[in-house]
Amino acid sequence: MDSGTTSITSPTPRVSDQLIGYAKRISARRARDRLCSIFAESDIRIDNDLPWSPKVVDERVFSRVLKGGMVAAGESYVDGDWDCAALDELSARFNRLGLDQRIGSIGRGVADAMGTLVVNRQRARAAVANGRAHYDRGDDLYAAMLGETMVYSCGYWRGATSLDEAQRAKLDLVCAKLELRERQSVLDVGCGYGELARHAAVNHGAHVVGTTISRNQADHARRRCAGLPVRIEEQDYRNLHGRFDRIVSIGMFEHVGPKNYERFFSQMRRLLTPDGLFLLHTIGHAGDKQSLDPWLERYIFPGAVLPTARGLSAALEGKFVIEDWQNLGADYDRTLLAWFANFDRAWPSLQHYGDRFYRAWRYYLLSSAGSFRARRNHVWQLVLSPHGHQNGYRRPMV
Repeated sequence: MDSGTTSITSPTPRVSDQLIGYAKRISARRARDRLCSIFAESDIRIDNDLPWSPKVVDERVFSRVLKGGMVAAGESYVDGDWDCAALDELSARFNRLGLDQRIGSIGRGVADAMGTLVVNRQRARAAVANGRAHYDRGDDLYAAMLGETMVYSCGYWRGATSLDEAQRAKLDLVCAKLELRERQSVLDVGCGYGELARHAAVNHGAHVVGTTISRNQADHARRRCAGLPVRIEEQDYRNLHGRFDRIVSIGMFEHVGPKNYERFFSQMRRLLTPDGLFLLHTIGHAGDKQSLDPWLERYIFPGAVLPTARGLSAALEGKFVIEDWQNLGADYDRTLLAWFANFDRAWPSLQHYGDRFYRAWRYYLLSSAGSFRARRNHVWQLVLSPHGHQNGYRRPMV
């Protein structure tokens, strides 16, 4: 090209980089302003001295969370992009704001909802894989976190001053609601580490079959119940047989999934004697859609779905009489805080899990506590009978 020819060229890389950098800064500032505007509705201030104030380490977190929703909020926390002293209270305020409905990708939310409706993510083989992914993480982790009882569900804190007292009080409450008597046969669906089976056998003379899909839990439960009229089976609920005077399921229904509710309750109805009682203990969601925090579902409880009151009632219709429905949700806030305190205290002996695991587990326990504090999630105990309690059911005063 001769020197007299004029050519049109693209901006030099240096100018282009400057323009891109400027655009990114503008975008980040707008994302920050948008989130700060939402947060202010619940007295959440970025980098403030309030204990629930988020401390930002990487300014890119605002765009990331605004686009990616609550999944990105959890992921960026684990990555160390932000921190918070009172993460439980921040979560409670997020839940009261309905933050999950106000940020994130609408398209992805629709896709996730359609996936839950169309695909049975809790079919038998997937249910086993999902359950083991969480419950077989490590016995040392759960032994440190759960306390002496190893009960992995909400405690009952009326009159209790410690986690172990609250869990034993919950077991007393469950057995009283079941009107448990000596030599009755009991099926414990999702028996965990076997403490309820042990409690029912020792304190009420019951003969118990406990089932779990976790190898670690089954092994532990067998050791815990050795010498008692208790049999522990590593079995999915779909494959159970027999007839039982009482059935109890605590903290397992969240893994059943809405496409399997019909089958679950039909199976429980077949397994229960005509004059029997079935106690179902489950976390429930206050909204009108069955859901779970998407970060928790992706990283902590794969395949889990929280039922709604409407979905639960519809699934029970024609199969059981609802004798009693109690909400213990406020007690789960305190239970989760106790679990975190145990986990945090034991962390020096658990460091082989790694620093990212610590942040993920802290986020799981404390953000969950906040969801119950905000009364966005609940804990429901239902007492069910096939034909109605003969003398009219009365909830025990425990």
